[in-house]
Amino acid sequence: MNDKKEIRKLSFRILILLCLLIVSGVAVCVLVSISEGAAPDIFEHLQAPLAETETVWIFLGMCVVLIIALMFFAVYTARLLIFLMVSKGKKKKRSGSKKKSKAFAMLSKIDRKMKHKKKVAYDRFSLEEFCLGFRNYAASELKLYYNIEDIRRFVAGMGVSRIILLQGMSGTGKTSLAYAFGQFVSNDSVIVPVQPMWRERSDLVGYYNEFTKRFNETTLLRKLYEANYRDELYITVLDEVNISRIEYYFAEFLSLLEIPDPKQRYVDITTVIQKGDPKKLKEGKLLLPENMWFVGTANNDDSTFAISDKVYDRAMILNLDSRCEAFETLKTKAVRASYTNWCELIDNAKKNYSLSGDSEEKIKKLDQYLREHFRVSFGNRIMKQLREYVPVMIACGGTEEGAVDDIIAGKILRKLSQQAPAYLRHQLEPLNEFFDETFGEESMEQCRDVLQQLEKSL
Repeated sequence: MNDKKEIRKLSFRILILLCLLIVSGVAVCVLVSISEGAAPDIFEHLQAPLAETETVWIFLGMCVVLIIALMFFAVYTARLLIFLMVSKGKKKKRSGSKKKSKAFAMLSKIDRKMKHKKKVAYDRFSLEEFCLGFRNYAASELKLYYNIEDIRRFVAGMGVSRIILLQGMSGTGKTSLAYAFGQFVSNDSVIVPVQPMWRERSDLVGYYNEFTKRFNETTLLRKLYEANYRDELYITVLDEVNISRIEYYFAEFLSLLEIPDPKQRYVDITTVIQKGDPKKLKEGKLLLPENMWFVGTANNDDSTFAISDKVYDRAMILNLDSRCEAFETLKTKAVRASYTNWCELIDNAKKNYSLSGDSEEKIKKLDQYLREHFRVSFGNRIMKQLREYVPVMIACGGTEEGAVDDIIAGKILRKLSQQAPAYLRHQLEPLNEFFDETFGEESMEQCRDVLQQLEKSL
């Protein structure tokens, strides 16, 4: 606005001076013509009254006026030209900065939004209170009903791995469970429907369009970027995760999550690096946020691909094979959960609880038995997960035996399906007897279910 006012003021002054120049110039020309006696007829009546001396003084006066007006005209014209050039430079700079950030319109918008973010008051709770509150909230607010054991498995799994696999028959509430979690913690889950043709990372995070000079920003990319700003829990649901090969399109994420230092987990987003790119992009890479979990829902049927051991070993597995009956509960409100508080809860659980020596001994015996008869082993990764899962499950209100049962059934016994059917048929009964002797006849329900399913499939 000020620039326009200044331009109008200078233009008006130049216009006045231009008029003065024209008038004084005409006057000088007339006086010269009169003095030489060559004035046009219209000025003949002025020649007699004006004495020669008077004509000279008037001529000199008009010349002075002309010179002064010309000087001011030059000065104001120069000022106007300089001002116009500076204004043009400012406009170019502004438009240039807009062009620089044009490739990532949505991420740049998040940058601007986060400049004015307000401080949030987060709720405090224990893991057991959190599990009970989550179950009651899903039932009272969303009319989604789950067994408390499944809720504990889901929450405890989050304390061990950033990848959760929900398996089971269609319609048992796999996607709804992850959706309800986002609602409960007041941060909506991102639901990403996996497509059959997905093959690479760009299918998840987007790609740079050379024609439009813009990056095709996916919802997941925007949530990954936003999570780097906020101290909250983020859930990404890869719906029908195995309708395409997860080992292909999710390969980079699987590798990054294996890096011990979370500050070194950078996802490659683009090779086109420009000035003015979003703040959180470093050389075209984005830090994979610690506060994001990937929840895959898997249907095991003819339309899907088998999930490899590479994924199963890294993920926590939850089987939802039956629906929970509806139940009455008190109206429960959502909570505001912070990632910082979540980490404190997980750390405290690991300090307060641990895998008992008795369970360690039983697991060693089972590991030795499986090695000898099936060439299947727990491995260091699974043992590490077991030692982390047990304390969190106990803190959630579960039991040590239940936690051990979850890991052995989901991570170890499922590998027996890869054995030769004829051999497996003869080995299942001795394996059941081993479980009776080692863990007790009325224990390890999930392991018993897996062995029973294997026997039926043969």
